Parts: sequence; structure tokens; C-alpha cells
Amino acid sequence: QVQLVESGGGLVQPGGSLRLSCAASGIIFNFSDMAWYRQAPGKEREVVATITRSSSTNYADSVKGRFTISRDNAKRTVSLQMNSLKPEDTAVYYCNLRSRSAVDYWGQGTQVTVSS
Repeated sequence: QVQLVESGGGLVQPGGSLRLSCAASGIIFNFSDMAWYRQAPGKEREVVATITRSSSTNYADSVKGRFTISRDNAKRTVSLQMNSLKPEDTAVYYCNLRSRSAVDYWGQGTQVTVSS
């Protein structure tokens, strides 16, 4: 059974930083593509950053230069370092794993609130 467990969300002031982490189990992590999505109230879920099994990365325009996605295959984790946070980054952030057979798995989500 595939499980994704996120951690690291919270309340931060504008301009601050947070680091989200997602630990995976129950699947061959090295063969999986990973991503972070977010969903703000009243909006659709959107992709924030992706990292392939070969560690190629891609970012939404809104977070380029501020967020960094990384993975540690030995620890079976994917992280999202978020700097220079803005109020519009407030959302529930979800970890996503896409398996080699193109099946998507999701974490439970972690709340990020950027507010003074």
C-alpha cells in the first residue's frame, strides 16, 4: 500500500520561509516521478513543482526563483523549500507520486498560511 506523509506546513509571515517534506512508502521510489501541488480556497488544485525520477525539475511561473524541489532516493523523500513567501502562496499543499505505470498517489495535504 502506497503512503505519502507530508510535514512542515504552518503559519509564516510574508517574506519568510518554510520547508515541506513528503515521505513515501510502499512503492519503488526511485522509479517514481514526484510533484507538489497546492489548492487555495475556492480554486482548483494546481501544480507547483515537479521532479522526475532522473531529478529533472520544473516549476510554475508563480514560484520560479523562490521555491526549490528536491528528492532523496535513499530516504524516499521529496522536499519543497519555499522562500520569499507571499500571501498568495497560502494553500493546502499536496505531495504527489506518479508511479512507473502512471498511477497517481496523493498525500493528505499540509496547510501553509502566509500572513502577518
